Formats: sequence, structure tokens, C-alpha cells
Amino acid sequence: MALSQQDIVKIANLSKLEMPAAEGDKMLTQLNNFFEIVEQMRAVDTKGIEPMAHPTHAMSEAVLSQKNLQMIQLRLRDDVASEPNNREANQQSAPAVERGLFLVPKVIE
Repeated sequence: MALSQQDIVKIANLSKLEMPAAEGDKMLTQLNNFFEIVEQMRAVDTKGIEPMAHPTHAMSEAVLSQKNLQMIQLRLRDDVASEPNNREANQQSAPAVERGLFLVPKVIE
């Protein structure tokens, strides 16, 4: 599936984006490259291959069966806040706030 310059203009219009011609050419190339990769992936025969529950699960099983090692542990960072709580400062310019939440007008009836 290859896009044309008219497709890029239409997508930008639907997205309410202003896109200069040079940027549109760049976007056309990038999107067409992406679709080429998708087509390559679709061409791969995946019949009989069971989906993985997690990407590291199959890798762990492969390592275990080949080398009789322990399961691979992910090196995840600690889940700690890295930014200070600036809620009050951020809400000072809000038109309406209640109990720490932004109040917005009802849009859907």
C-alpha cells in the first residue's frame, strides 16, 4: 500500500494540521517506508506459531532449554516519582478546580 501526495494532504487536512510541501514530502517517504515494513511482516508465514504472553517469555524458555540457566529477570528501574508534585502551581491558571481536579464544561449531553 503506497500513499500519494494527495493522501498526505488529505490526512493533514483531516488531522487539522498545517503541513508545508517539504514536510509533506518527508512525511510521504516516512509513511511509505513504514507500510513497506508492514507488508514484509505480513508476508511471514506464522501458521502454527503460538503467540507469546510476553516478549521475554519465549526468550527465557529458549535460554533455559539451551543452557539450563535461571529465568531471565528484567532490569526494571524502581517505580519512584522523579518529578515533584506541582499540582497546585499547575492549577493556578485553571478556570475551575475542585478537590485537586480540573473542572471542564460538559461536552456530551
